[in-house]
Amino acid sequence: MVRLLKHLAVLGVLLFVALPFLWMAYAAFMPKEAVYSGELFSQVGFSLENVQGLGKEGFWDRLLFSLGLSSLVVALELFTALMAAYALRAGLGLLPFYLVLMAIPAELLLVPLYGILKGLSLLDTVWALVLPFAASPFVIYLVYQAMRAVPEELLEAARLDGAGHRVLLFRILFPLVRPTLVAAGVLAFAAHWNLVLYPRVVVSDPRFWTLQTWLTDLQRKYPTDWGLLSAAALFSVLPIILLYLAFERRVVATFEEGLKG
Repeated sequence: MVRLLKHLAVLGVLLFVALPFLWMAYAAFMPKEAVYSGELFSQVGFSLENVQGLGKEGFWDRLLFSLGLSSLVVALELFTALMAAYALRAGLGLLPFYLVLMAIPAELLLVPLYGILKGLSLLDTVWALVLPFAASPFVIYLVYQAMRAVPEELLEAARLDGAGHRVLLFRILFPLVRPTLVAAGVLAFAAHWNLVLYPRVVVSDPRFWTLQTWLTDLQRKYPTDWGLLSAAALFSVLPIILLYLAFERRVVATFEEGLKG
C-alpha cells in the first residue's frame, strides 16, 4: 500500500508538470474556431492551420537559423573547453578564476558586452550572437572534472613513450572525456537556444533574430491567437526535447559522476 501511494504521488506530480505541455500540444493543432468560440472541448478536432500560419510568418527560417547558430556556439564552446581543461589539468592555476566567473550572473555582463561589441562594430551581426559565447566557464569546469578523473599513470606512460601535448590531448584524453563533452554540448545548446534578452539587445535586424527573439515579436503581434502561439512554442521546444531524449542517459550519468567525485 505504501509503494502504491508513492507511485500515485509521483504520477500526480508528473501529470501536474506535464499538463502545460499537453495543453500546448493540444492547442497547437486545435481549429481556430474552437479557440475563438470558447468551446475548447466540445469542438475537438485536428487542424494544421496553425502550423501553416507559422510558415507564413517565417517561423521555419528562424528555426533553421537558430539551429545553425546554436550548433556553431556549441562547437566553439567544446573546443575551447577541451583546450582550457587540458591547461588546467596541466597545472595552469586559473581554476579559482573560472569558479568566480560561474558565480557571476550573466545579466551583469550585458552592458559591458554591449559596449565592447559596439566598439568592435559587431552589433547587428551574427558574430555578436556567437563570439561572446565561444567559451563557457561551466563547460570548461565539467570537462576539467572529467579530465581530472583520468589516472595520471596513464599520461605518464604516454609521456615515457614520447607523446607530446597534442597526442595526450587528442588521442588519450579526448576519447576518455567524450561522454562528458556530449553531455556538456547538450547543456550548452539548451542554454544558448533559450536566450531571449541578450539577442534582443545586441541585434535589431530581423534577419539575425534568433527563434526566441522572433517568438517575443510574434506574441506582441498576435497576443490572443493561442493556437498560433501554442504551435510556435511547441515546435520551438522540440529540438531541445529531442536532443535531451537522445542523450538523456549521458547527461544524467555525467552529473552522477560529478556528485560522486
